[in-house]
Amino acid sequence: MIYSDDLLAAVKRIFWFGTPGEALEFPQRFLTYAMTYASDEDIEILRKYFTDDDFKATLEDPAPGIFDRGSWAKWNERYKRTPVPPLPKRKIPGVDPATIPDFFPPKY
Repeated sequence: MIYSDDLLAAVKRIFWFGTPGEALEFPQRFLTYAMTYASDEDIEILRKYFTDDDFKATLEDPAPGIFDRGSWAKWNERYKRTPVPPLPKRKIPGVDPATIPDFFPPKY
């Protein structure tokens, strides 16, 4: 597939550890990274190629382990998902999620 230069440049800044093809092969995973790490300018570029529904779908089923608390809160509030749901957690087969400690508790 052929991508525009502005999209490829944004993808390279956001998904620096892989190729643009690898990033865009799984759009929801890529958007999770974008919603966490992208600059406002990069988000404006991405909005030319991804819809609000794409961003909302990412919030519904994000790739686990990528969002930080601030980004999670920001995007949920942007799409009026309040109260903000808990951060998604990785699911490890055979491990009860309740037994996994929260190494990054919120700071009140």
